[in-house]
Amino acid sequence: MAACRFFDNRGVARARNAGLGNSTLLREYVTYLRVEKGLRPLSCEAYESDLLQFAEYLEKQSSTLLEATQVLITGFLEHLAKHSVESRSAARKLSCLRGFYRWLLIDKRIHRDPTLNLESPATWKVLPKSLAVTEVNSMLERAAVAADHPQADAIALRDRAILELLYAAGLRVSELTGLNVADLSLDAGRALVRGKGDKERIVPLGRASIDAIEQYLKNGRPALEKKPSPRLFLSARGVPLSRGWVWHLVKHSEHAASPHMLRHSCATHMVERGADLRTVQTLLGHADIATTQVYTHLALGRLKAVHREHHPRAKRVVV
Repeated sequence: MAACRFFDNRGVARARNAGLGNSTLLREYVTYLRVEKGLRPLSCEAYESDLLQFAEYLEKQSSTLLEATQVLITGFLEHLAKHSVESRSAARKLSCLRGFYRWLLIDKRIHRDPTLNLESPATWKVLPKSLAVTEVNSMLERAAVAADHPQADAIALRDRAILELLYAAGLRVSELTGLNVADLSLDAGRALVRGKGDKERIVPLGRASIDAIEQYLKNGRPALEKKPSPRLFLSARGVPLSRGWVWHLVKHSEHAASPHMLRHSCATHMVERGADLRTVQTLLGHADIATTQVYTHLALGRLKAVHREHHPRAKRVVV
C-alpha cells in the first residue's frame, strides 16, 4: 500500500510539474509573439488558447509540450475531429503548433520538430463563404438609410463608409478600427493599413469608397467627435469603435454576414473578374501566397471561360 501511495504521489507531482513547465513555456512563447513578432493582443490570446488546449490534451496522455511527438499531435487532431471541431479550426490549431515548435527548435529546446510532414485537414482549402455582388450592393444601400437617433445622419454616413472599406479594400476588422484620419490619402486614392504583426501596406480605394469616406469626414465625423481623436471611425459617444461593434453592425445587416465575409467577397469578386492571385495577396496582406490559394479554383474558372471565348480551338465546329 505504501508503495502504491508513493507511486500515486509521484505521479501527481509529475503532473503538477508538467503543468508548471507548460505554463512557463507558454508565457515565454506569448512574450516572444508579442515582443519579437509584434502580434496584436487578440492574436496572442488566440495562439495561447490553442496551445493551452493542446497542453491539456498532453497532460491526459502523461506528456508535456516539450515531449510531444508526431503521434501525439496526430492523436490531438483526431481528438478534435471526434468532438466535431471543424476542419478549418483544426487546421488553424495545427498552424499554431507549427509556429510553436519551430520556435522551440530555433531556441534549441527540442532536437526535432514533431509537426514536420503533418498534413492539414483535407478541407483546409475550402473556399470561404462570400456574398453575391447584388447582396453587397443591397447591404451598402441599407446602411445609408438614417436610423432613429439624434445623430442618425452622421451614423448612417459612418456605417456606409465602414462597409465600403471592408468590401472595397478587403480590410480585417482590426485594420479598420485601427485606421487613423492621417492614414488616408484620398487624393491619391489609397490608405495606409497596419495588418498582422504591425506590418504596413498601402491599399487602393475605389471611387465609391472614397466618396463615402469624404462624405463621412465632411458631414459625419465632426458631429461624432466629442474631443480630438486620431481614429477615423468614432462611436456616438465620440470614442473609437471597437472590433465587437463592427461585428455587430455587419452581423445585424440584411444578410447576417460577418466582416470577414465581406473581405472574402472582395477577393472572390476580384478573382472572378480576372485579378491574379499575387494582386489579391498584396491587397489582403497575406504573408504567404498559400493563404490566397483558396481562391485558385475561381481563377481557373475565369481562365477556362476566357479560353472558351477567345481561343479558336476551344469552340466546337458544327459540321
